[in-house]
Amino acid sequence: MSAAVLIVEDEALIRQNLRRMLERHGHRVSEATCVASACQHDFAQFDLIISDVRLPGAAGTSLIELARPTPVLIMTSYSDTRDAVAAMRAGAVHYLIKPFDHQELLVAIQSTLKQSPTTRNTAIPIHTLGMIGESPAMLKLYDEIRTVAPLATTVLIQGESGTGKELVARALHQLSPRTKFPMIAVNCASIPDSLMEDELFGHEKGAFTGANSSRKGLVEAADQSTLFLDEIGELPLDAQARLLRLLQEREIRRLGTHETRKVDIRLIAATHRNLEQMVNDGQFRADLFFRLNVVALNLPPLSARGHDLSLLINSITQQLCSRHDKQIDGLSAEALYRLQRHRWPGNIRELQNVLEYAVIMCKERMIPTSLIRLPDMTTVQRNSPVATSSTLAFDDSIPLLTEPITAASGSLLQQQFIELVRQLEPTLNETQLAEQLGISRKTLWERRKTLGIPRVIRRRSS
Repeated sequence: MSAAVLIVEDEALIRQNLRRMLERHGHRVSEATCVASACQHDFAQFDLIISDVRLPGAAGTSLIELARPTPVLIMTSYSDTRDAVAAMRAGAVHYLIKPFDHQELLVAIQSTLKQSPTTRNTAIPIHTLGMIGESPAMLKLYDEIRTVAPLATTVLIQGESGTGKELVARALHQLSPRTKFPMIAVNCASIPDSLMEDELFGHEKGAFTGANSSRKGLVEAADQSTLFLDEIGELPLDAQARLLRLLQEREIRRLGTHETRKVDIRLIAATHRNLEQMVNDGQFRADLFFRLNVVALNLPPLSARGHDLSLLINSITQQLCSRHDKQIDGLSAEALYRLQRHRWPGNIRELQNVLEYAVIMCKERMIPTSLIRLPDMTTVQRNSPVATSSTLAFDDSIPLLTEPITAASGSLLQQQFIELVRQLEPTLNETQLAEQLGISRKTLWERRKTLGIPRVIRRRSS
């Protein structure tokens, strides 16, 4: 598929190499060295803009808004997820970290060009849909959501309880052409088996005792919109058979009638259970599983999202303070340290509950450790090959204490880190101190240098 592409890159060698590579694959290429020179072109004549982030003058991400609706693919020379996050939030269709493989760029270009201008979902940034996170796993998920959302295909969202599967479903719906109609969400675990078929497919008057009038089911209510079936692993086998027919024939039959009705729905299902194992155990229909598992999106547990925990603590704390009309500046260093060391088996839902109790009960401007109610957890040994369900292995590449907990105090977390180091270092050597903080000695050394924390030289007793 040939396309008109504008390359915005201030390094001549990179620009020329990209031009040669794209022209070899049949694309028509124009060049610019900065945002100002790019704006001299008519963006409407291009099918795609490929821009570096760091350019002379304005940042390349500014082209996302300036060139809309022409899609923008962002490149960055820095392996820093912040550039990528800013680009994704602004509406970039893809981002690539230099140096990247040319095949990787070609795949990204082809993926973008396959989307029509009417379905390309660059108008709504992911962060406006309630999803928070900058970890590689979440950036990958955002990209998958943007790719899948405009399509009519069935999606299966998999992840532990409390990870935010309904947020993913709502993002898929809001970034789809069906967003003008409300999404219908059903928690299959909350409906008794005896009522499941009636709730989903409805009934006609006289279908059973007490059916004094006809009633539309939830599937029919989702016509022309999205039907989200949460905890689909709890669906009884009879209802599974009816759902399979819905996916195959796109029609339903209310209880008490032989008449069928056509429906146009997009089905999104979610589960925390292993459906493949349930199929092997005879608890879930294999044919339905294959129908559902067209596109599978995997939501990572909170314990695997690294620095996202700080972002979530920040956001949730602010929301709770607003909801409960509380004036709280943040968390004490020890309270934050406890949150950072917890395994979070209940994921974001557990974090919300812990913080809500702390915010409600807090009578000071800083939440103390005493209000962080957590079960006793045993920290994993740094060299242990496996983290059990009650332990947490830390990734040295992820900073433990670097972001503010509240917008009102930008350097609060840095101050808390300094305070914690000062409290611990009199009795610990650098190796022990790093272990207590959950970081490597190298990371500790870098943070001392960045934050201006001189190392305390302890005198040896003679």
